[in-house]
Amino acid sequence: MANTPLLTRRQALIALSSLPFLPARNLFAATENRMRGALMILSTPYTEAGEVDHEDLAKEVQFCARCGVQGLVWPQNSSEQRYLSQEERIRGFEVLAEANRGTGMVLVLGVQAEDTAGMLEYAAIAEGLEPDGMIAIPPTTAQSLSDIRDYYAALCEITERPIFVQTSGGPDIELTIDFLVALAREFPQCGYIKEEYGRVHERMLALQEYQPDPIRSIFGATLGRGWLYEMRIGTDGVMTGGAMYADVYARMWQLYEQGDEAGLRDCYARLLLIQNLDNLIPGVRLYVMQKRGIFKTTRSRRGDYSFSPQQIAEIEYRFEALKPYLIS
Repeated sequence: MANTPLLTRRQALIALSSLPFLPARNLFAATENRMRGALMILSTPYTEAGEVDHEDLAKEVQFCARCGVQGLVWPQNSSEQRYLSQEERIRGFEVLAEANRGTGMVLVLGVQAEDTAGMLEYAAIAEGLEPDGMIAIPPTTAQSLSDIRDYYAALCEITERPIFVQTSGGPDIELTIDFLVALAREFPQCGYIKEEYGRVHERMLALQEYQPDPIRSIFGATLGRGWLYEMRIGTDGVMTGGAMYADVYARMWQLYEQGDEAGLRDCYARLLLIQNLDNLIPGVRLYVMQKRGIFKTTRSRRGDYSFSPQQIAEIEYRFEALKPYLIS
């Protein structure tokens, strides 16, 4: 969908100047230690007519709060963010800020855009809603690491909140370890990394050499399929599309913190069992969202999903294995 700009960068900065003053150092310190654990990238629900279902988006927040995850992220690729209009994204920001109030979960808003000007429009709106952090995929229009550096530098003019730098999803340019470390040294907000590029675990270990300063948190993704290993090598959490299994992700983090290695291995194995259906039964995650009463439909802008009796039987068979780790 085409996005119509709502604010120029100058207008955004003027608008921000009217916000209540909060010392940046205090704001940064208040949130940095909370960026650990299971952060769920929320799925975007739709009505039967194909419109974003804001009621179900708020319900997804409530479900995640009951599950006990540490935070929420929206919208990213798992949220179909490329299919959302600017107006839909901004309305979603507002719905999530309201729905998350008082839950104890951190809220990270995705402000990425194809270029810096577009990102700044989202960032200005997000900043006014006072999330706990922001995340930005590098701009697809960037042609060099210098362009990407300037993009994040501009975002740091808008906010002093933690900023997750995602290492994939933008242009075909590697965000090298040296680049990420230098960016975090220049802009401390950017010390939060969502690592998804290349030999991910080698890069995570390399980044750990620079913790806790300037690198503050290292998160994995890829639906948490590597999370057990990532926990065992000492990363800080997972940020991925998995709200339909939010209670399982929350339980994994709890077991990890308790040092229950046998329980953690069992929980992880059961999650992988149903995740392996993703490539076999398209839309299985939306089926589970509807099954659990979170979404009314299995609508998606990626395609229409329907399920044969055999597919439903297989989903139910594997979902049954998760029951020891599900909330009632």
